[in-house]
Amino acid sequence: MKSYLFNLVLFLLTPYFLQAQKLQSPNGKLEMSFTIKEGIPFYNLMYKGTVVIEDSRLGLRLFDDTYVHFASEEEKPSGSSSDLEGGFTKISEQRSQKNEIWNPVLGEKKSYTNHYNELSVTLHQVSSDRNLVVRFRLFNDGLGFRYEFPYQKNFEHFRIREEDTEFDFPTDMKAWWIVADYDSQEYQPQTTLISQIPEQWVKAYDKHSSQTLVKNAVQSPLLLKKEGKNSLYINVAEAAVLNYPASHLEVDAEKFKFKTHLTPNRLGVKAYLQTPAVTPWRTIIVSDKAAEILDSKLLFNLNEPTKYQDTSYIHPTKYMGVWWEMIIGKSKWAYSTNSSVQLGETDYTKLTPNGKHGANNEKVREYIDFASENGFDGLLIEGWNVGWEDWMGHDKEFVFDFITPYPDFDIAMLNQYAHSKGIKLIMHHETSASASNYERWADKAFQLMNRYGYDAVKTGYVGDIIPRGEHHYSQWTVNHYYRIAEKANEYKIMVNSHESIRPGGESRTYPNWITAEAARGTEHEAFKGNNPDQQTILPFTRWIGGSMDYTPGIFQTKLDYYFPGDKRFVKTTLAKQLALYVVMYMPLQMAADLPENYRKHMDAFKFIKDVAADWDDTKILQAEPGDYIITARKAKNSENWFVGGITDENKREFVVDFTFLDNNKKYNAIIYEDAADADYIDNPQSYNIYKKTVTNKSKIKFKMARSGGFAISLTSKK
Repeated sequence: MKSYLFNLVLFLLTPYFLQAQKLQSPNGKLEMSFTIKEGIPFYNLMYKGTVVIEDSRLGLRLFDDTYVHFASEEEKPSGSSSDLEGGFTKISEQRSQKNEIWNPVLGEKKSYTNHYNELSVTLHQVSSDRNLVVRFRLFNDGLGFRYEFPYQKNFEHFRIREEDTEFDFPTDMKAWWIVADYDSQEYQPQTTLISQIPEQWVKAYDKHSSQTLVKNAVQSPLLLKKEGKNSLYINVAEAAVLNYPASHLEVDAEKFKFKTHLTPNRLGVKAYLQTPAVTPWRTIIVSDKAAEILDSKLLFNLNEPTKYQDTSYIHPTKYMGVWWEMIIGKSKWAYSTNSSVQLGETDYTKLTPNGKHGANNEKVREYIDFASENGFDGLLIEGWNVGWEDWMGHDKEFVFDFITPYPDFDIAMLNQYAHSKGIKLIMHHETSASASNYERWADKAFQLMNRYGYDAVKTGYVGDIIPRGEHHYSQWTVNHYYRIAEKANEYKIMVNSHESIRPGGESRTYPNWITAEAARGTEHEAFKGNNPDQQTILPFTRWIGGSMDYTPGIFQTKLDYYFPGDKRFVKTTLAKQLALYVVMYMPLQMAADLPENYRKHMDAFKFIKDVAADWDDTKILQAEPGDYIITARKAKNSENWFVGGITDENKREFVVDFTFLDNNKKYNAIIYEDAADADYIDNPQSYNIYKKTVTNKSKIKFKMARSGGFAISLTSKK
């Protein structure tokens, strides 16, 4: 009788079990489940038996095939018979796995491990007679999944209205976030509970040159922490954002739930796609250790290998720049006193110079000399080209031609002088967000760079995007960034983009796009300021998908040094500025301050000269988001190690355990630390430097000042 009842129950439950597909990570610590409930697909995720993501809905809203443009948002149809949100049945599933090691062209380690188990589920929507594939990849450090649209005769071209991927968390958690914006990521990180985001949201932004805020939504990568006995760290992001807009996360603060919100164009269309097509990967990195979040390379693993045949021209670069003095207001980008110029019509030789133009022959030669004397590779020069007099805020399409220098910038002479000193100049292409104009001039601009030996370009997109109606993170503009990267590759040029889309591991595929800004960098120290905890948050969020051009190395932190009475200051000690070169991965590594300030502290400047820009190994020694990070890195093709530690606005003590060093070796250590009286407000330039012999059995205790830090250079003894 018991056997009969058991078989009956099993028979009745069989349809339910057939709907649930489970997938485990290679190490078994993570498990995800996919189910269909009343025709709607859901997924969930567990870590070591603890629920990370509760059942969360999957789906997309599409515009109907008969969709026409309406004059206002209110007139648009509210629904679509083509929505891929319900009425699904599972028709097949496939499983696979991969375990490979690949070498990044530039990276935090010599090699990355790409190890995952995969489940792809093909769904059929009866009402539209269309198929949709949901592909899951479960790694030891997290989950990635995306939607795939196979080619079908009745599903060839379509428009996405919205993607409704949900991330439903079981409890309120601590969150590190910035406000959602279609055009800027340059906001102060906020630290609240999920439930407190709407309350804090209205106070979490300031004015930017281009700004389209999304109320009660946040940007990814988003970092969360479940506090308590079984604490968890969770990073929600996206990878491989190609031919698709960047996404944001709408917040349901009462249910602790987030939902994707895609960047639209002015017509409200999020993406124009043609089958076969795929979306970016939605990613969830999970660990009970904060250091493992920093160490994750999940986003890179979800991108395809490089498309390029030749990557030999891509190399780490340490550079200086005629830049910071413009940022603080000591010099100007513009050459003349005029407030209006027109390229092709204005004779710049007849304009009255303003007397503060930074990119002039004499000053550039001084920077070249200092960079050469101290072993740097390159020098960035901003404001060298005509058009800066009315470059911003006027919606001009033709602002720059990227080839015509100002009268006081002799490009041929300066390039020859730089090369004679072993320095390559780095070209600056500020587009003023006129992306269409930049595409028209790209070939000529890159040809000019080839002619004079430039091999790296810094691009900028300050202002509202042209074509008008597009945003910095809409599909068209995202595609523009990759068109520029591919065009630069044709000319063997590396790209450092500012005001662009945040990276999601795409440098694996496009390795010449070596870094980006896409966050609130050092320049804001001279504008509205950065909080002392920002550098302890960004590596957990912005850096998860790729390097940032953060531009550290500011030694003269008080700006009243230049302008008496000026209350602006960089909220850091000098020792912390040194540590940032290790904590923050920057293969394009800038020493941002003025030569005159480095000359006063050449003993400390030695660390910036010595520190590597690319790495064979990285060890996160200890970390807590918003509080502190201590990182050790081994230089590329070298036995040298470097260690950096930073803290927020609180003093901290930390003991460096050197067990990461090789056995039976001794190392010469040069140690740079906050002095006992150091303080980021009262005494930021107080530091100690001393030498010591260490082995892998050594331990050294450090005391970090408020917003302070320490740095160590380790050279193997022969």
